[in-house]
Amino acid sequence: MELEVLLALLMFATAIGALLAGYSVALTLGGVALLFALLGIALGVFPEPLLLSLPSRIQGGSIMQNETLVAVPLFVIMGVILERSRVAEDLLHIASRLLGRIRGGLGYAVVLVGALLAASTGIVGATVITMTLIALPSMLQKNYDPRLATGTIAASGTLGQIIPPSIVLILLADAVSNAASQAASQIGSASFVVSVGDLFAGALIPGLILVGLYLSYIAFMAFARPRACPATINEDGPPLTRKEILFGLGAPLVLIIAVLGAILGGVATPTEAAAIGVAGALLLSGLRLSTEKEILLQRLVIAAFAATLVILTVRNLTDLRLGVDTLSTEAIVGAMITMLAAVLLLIGIVASMFILHRQKQLQPAFKSAVHITSMVFLILIGASLFSLVFRGFGGDEAVADILASIPGGRWGALIGAMLVMFLLGFFLDFIEIVFVVVPLVTPPLIVMGFDPVWLAILMALNLQTSFLTPPFGFALFYLRGAAPDTVRTGDIWQGALPFIGLQILMILLVAFLPGLATWLPSLVAK
Repeated sequence: MELEVLLALLMFATAIGALLAGYSVALTLGGVALLFALLGIALGVFPEPLLLSLPSRIQGGSIMQNETLVAVPLFVIMGVILERSRVAEDLLHIASRLLGRIRGGLGYAVVLVGALLAASTGIVGATVITMTLIALPSMLQKNYDPRLATGTIAASGTLGQIIPPSIVLILLADAVSNAASQAASQIGSASFVVSVGDLFAGALIPGLILVGLYLSYIAFMAFARPRACPATINEDGPPLTRKEILFGLGAPLVLIIAVLGAILGGVATPTEAAAIGVAGALLLSGLRLSTEKEILLQRLVIAAFAATLVILTVRNLTDLRLGVDTLSTEAIVGAMITMLAAVLLLIGIVASMFILHRQKQLQPAFKSAVHITSMVFLILIGASLFSLVFRGFGGDEAVADILASIPGGRWGALIGAMLVMFLLGFFLDFIEIVFVVVPLVTPPLIVMGFDPVWLAILMALNLQTSFLTPPFGFALFYLRGAAPDTVRTGDIWQGALPFIGLQILMILLVAFLPGLATWLPSLVAK
């Protein structure tokens, strides 16, 4: 084996070992890469000028000028604000009250709320912990089997990995798009761009089918083992009002439809849709957390919702373009109404922020969002240096040779790559895998003829499954940390196994029926 390839593989093994030892991800990736680059320069097997291209990679289109990555902080802010406004509590309370009187009703409620939280926050750890703290005590009190209760919560929490808008899909879109460009240059064909909208559209059908599989399993358990998920006979508290149901369930649904509909309908880019989501999350949170003493602020928030409807209505009825040669009276009036409504919308957002500030939720929410976003981009910079040095040693060619040598042709290479990602998912966070492993294995697989969008959805489902697999699944760790001491770890592991089987079934369905992941993106592209 050539010295360059040996150093590349040793660098990869050293980085994985350091990550498993608990060292900082970004500093590990950058530090290990820099040390091996210096070693390669000393041995005369690494081109020193290659390191000089790092600043341009950071400042260029791959990171700082990449519009796709702008959506990351916006979706993070949206998710954190909704988490802070106790939307999850409202959803679980309403869903459990509506469905609790049927067998398995609380289980259905947890799955449906998990899907809604996945589509509104996309933060797996926060979703699992929130539902564990709120739903698990209630399920245990109603004599649910601890294995079924914990398995349902853990599996529902991981839906944030696959149901859009998901941070995983945004980062995967960037990594797979770069891999597709690299593969195109290798085979001399036109570059294929994988957008965030493509992955959102591709993940929507598999995500909904997965929710259906979870619900079907709970229905089967309710039929086969009624004692494992009994109905709630006596429900304390006053009956739900229509206002509670419409606001508690309807408002998050409207926000989700607005964000995803804007992307899939081609009305807005993912970044613009994320900005819509932030504004909607602020308004919902302000309305949710406002008190009777803040009636004026509450009315301003309600007026902002009305202003949004006015803007949408005028936009659909009138041509609001101002750069045309002649403006009709209707267009001028429509533009003026839209501008006034936009000002009112801005006032409502400011009022919501003031409500959040008075409730001491605004600063912690933005602080948490800045922390998460900084972590993501610092890891991205470290991973950029790592991939630069790895390719400088010819490691990308070595990975392609390894995949090509696996028995079974391109399907053997795909299974091998997925198995490596699955095993690493036990120990590494999805961000680390997306930034380190995906850029290495994806270009050879695309060169072999696999569709990039279909490949990305398979990878997302694979990572989701590893998050749920004992003994190292991250979702299980989150649940174990928030669950009461009376719940045994063995029950958590056993409860996750049936849902792991369902997720493997979903991976196989997407693998053998690629249209599940590619049909909707093809429609959106048209």
